[in-house]
Amino acid sequence: MKPTRRTVLIAAATAALMPSLPAEAAPKAAALQPYASYWYPDSLPAGSPGTGITWRSLKSWRPADDADLAFNASTVPLAPRFTPAPANTTARSDQARIQSLVSFGPTASNPSQGSATADYYALTHWAYIDELVFWGGSSGEGLILAPNAPIVDAAHRHGVPVLGNIFLPPVAYGGQLQWTRDLVQKDAAGRYPLADRLVAVAAAYGFDGWFVNAETSGGNTALGTDMLGFLRELKTLARAKGQRVTWYDSMTVNGGVSWQGALNSQNEPFFQAADDMFVDFRWTAAKLTSSGQRAGQLGRNRYELWAGVDVESNGWNSSVNWDAIVPRDKAHVVSVGFYRPEWTRNHLPADGRTPGDFHAADDHFWTGRSLDPSRPDTADSWRAPAVSVADRSTVTSMPFASVFNTGHGLRWYEDGQVTSDAPWNHLGLQDRLPSRRWVVHTDGQRPAVTFDFAAAWRGGSSVLVDGALDRPAVLDVYATRLPVTADTVVELTHRADAGALKAELAVATAEPTTPGATPPYTYYPVTSGSGWQTTTVRLTGLTGTVRAIGVRLTAAGTGQVRWRLGGIAVRNAPQTPAAPSGLRITAASGGDLRLAWNPASGDVRHHTLHRLLPDGTRRFLGGTCQSAYFLGGLKPEQGEQEARFELRAVGELYTTSAPVTVTHRW
Repeated sequence: MKPTRRTVLIAAATAALMPSLPAEAAPKAAALQPYASYWYPDSLPAGSPGTGITWRSLKSWRPADDADLAFNASTVPLAPRFTPAPANTTARSDQARIQSLVSFGPTASNPSQGSATADYYALTHWAYIDELVFWGGSSGEGLILAPNAPIVDAAHRHGVPVLGNIFLPPVAYGGQLQWTRDLVQKDAAGRYPLADRLVAVAAAYGFDGWFVNAETSGGNTALGTDMLGFLRELKTLARAKGQRVTWYDSMTVNGGVSWQGALNSQNEPFFQAADDMFVDFRWTAAKLTSSGQRAGQLGRNRYELWAGVDVESNGWNSSVNWDAIVPRDKAHVVSVGFYRPEWTRNHLPADGRTPGDFHAADDHFWTGRSLDPSRPDTADSWRAPAVSVADRSTVTSMPFASVFNTGHGLRWYEDGQVTSDAPWNHLGLQDRLPSRRWVVHTDGQRPAVTFDFAAAWRGGSSVLVDGALDRPAVLDVYATRLPVTADTVVELTHRADAGALKAELAVATAEPTTPGATPPYTYYPVTSGSGWQTTTVRLTGLTGTVRAIGVRLTAAGTGQVRWRLGGIAVRNAPQTPAAPSGLRITAASGGDLRLAWNPASGDVRHHTLHRLLPDGTRRFLGGTCQSAYFLGGLKPEQGEQEARFELRAVGELYTTSAPVTVTHRW
């Protein structure tokens, strides 16, 4: 996470808004919990907002006045991606892609930097997604949503752009036509000021553009003309900043709302004014075929049309005519637009729902019921994305490391030890995760492979291999494009929980001969013993580019084995990040604190905050990719007069900087 110009500007704005104070001085400002931002275009509803809701006008927004900007702005740049050899013979790399419309939380009171629960939609199957929309908005809270930083940071690590949402609701849901008119208002020069404001918000917050969904009926042709002009200006301004615009198939050229379920004369001008279009759920096979053809006649790519697939209520039990979108035996017709795939969490009973339950369901949704993309179940009525769409990876440069942190957990671990027993979620701390889960090559019984939360090397999770190994099993872990030098080493951290087995690091510098086949691995032994083990392997004899990394497990007998992969790192030389500076408390109210600091130069992955307790131990409080953090609900410990906090920068290899500290007097 090298400081970009935007990061520096955010830090400067933070310093201006949150002046540095001596550590022993108690700031007078209230330390309010920061939340993801949301606005109305201009005019606000009549009456007063409900509890916990703040009504804001986007037209009045200025970055210098945004006290929560430092908490909400992403700092991770959008990573480039590549497509490895497909995991199976049906997945295609150059045809249909996937857009995902996800509601991660409520419009109001959606925390900026995670929260104290592991029960969260911790999306990990980024490898199949081309565009993520931060779905939400309501007539009583706000209509324009900026995605919060953890989601953007996680998506960007995996090469996925994230769009904010503009939702002009149907009248039945409180929509007011005035809000549509507010959005497309023109100034004296005939320009659209809110188009400029939207692009400025995305630039300041670090996300990638906007999803425009105009569903308020009652408009006329003049309003349709204004909307088209607004959309054209928004796209022009967005493109200059590297941003995108998606149009939802709702408003038509006459200004009314009529969902077409197709690309046709009623919405073609809007499609032409945008980068792509979400085709409403009313599509048929014939409509999608004609839509793809029409896009081609316009000189556009048919895969810039997302056919809406509503999975909010039934998930993988949804009835979908897959052959109308992604047929097996001919070219894909258009792309897929999933509406609300967070069903994989929401359909589980809320009482007792665990991270493991969620990931089991999410793997089923994205991979299929076989849970192995190299062995898709052809009898499965749910055509999971892994069956049709080739996965992609961002592991292209060194140093690279992962501790298989999914972005939520029941505890926090450091070097295998629990340093906080509090549940948590923060997607910004999520690693670049394996793109295909889980491919196991074996001639015998296939063990189960999952993310597990009962133990970890660092963060909240590890990879657990559990089963009876009657034959050697090779687990594909990462598809990579990492150059090998004479100094390249791979560090593998692992632990055997049950059963006697031999573990080997697997490294390939060529692609497999056929889709789904085992890469041509070279195997290197790794140490075994009790507890967590870290083995450093020099890639002696290999040249070129590492294209796949895995592990091979061979059981000493035929009994049950439980083996964990806790971390992996590929590097040429050790690296330690520089320390941040200027750690300060910028606002305090009882046990609620806002902290800010100056990020260090160089490669920094994220920052961690610990509390130094009177007994000499350290307790993990949280982590963030930003240079500001909110701590809530703190209390004095063991009669202490002041609380001591410690901040460290964490590098890409999970090495940590020297600490900087600050105290808060109770």
